[in-house]
Amino acid sequence: MKSLQELAAIREKMKGKVNLREGSNDIRVVVGMATCGIAAGARPVLNAFVEAVEKEGLTDKVTVSQTGCIGICQYEPVVEIFEAGKEKVTYVKMTAEKALEVVEKHLKGGNAVLEYTIANNK
Repeated sequence: MKSLQELAAIREKMKGKVNLREGSNDIRVVVGMATCGIAAGARPVLNAFVEAVEKEGLTDKVTVSQTGCIGICQYEPVVEIFEAGKEKVTYVKMTAEKALEVVEKHLKGGNAVLEYTIANNK
């Protein structure tokens, strides 16, 4: 960083990512990031959601955040999606690739990817 302008540019770039992670939009994507989730690969899942939501232009309606233990460690990485007026959807054994599919089909298309949900993984 060599100038105030560079610092301002970095600040503006990162402001969007902070809003994406701390907003209060209609859809909340919550990734379990306790020790068990991180050990199972939750960090790439979280990053995939953040990047895909931003890339797809969904930042005005989707917030991506993290939480501690969700309580179902054997299913980690776990992602919960909360939508106003709808029942929570819990995705289990997630990967970054599955996250991209969830963004496309669920967040953009409105249809849960049932094969990744806890109901289909017991």
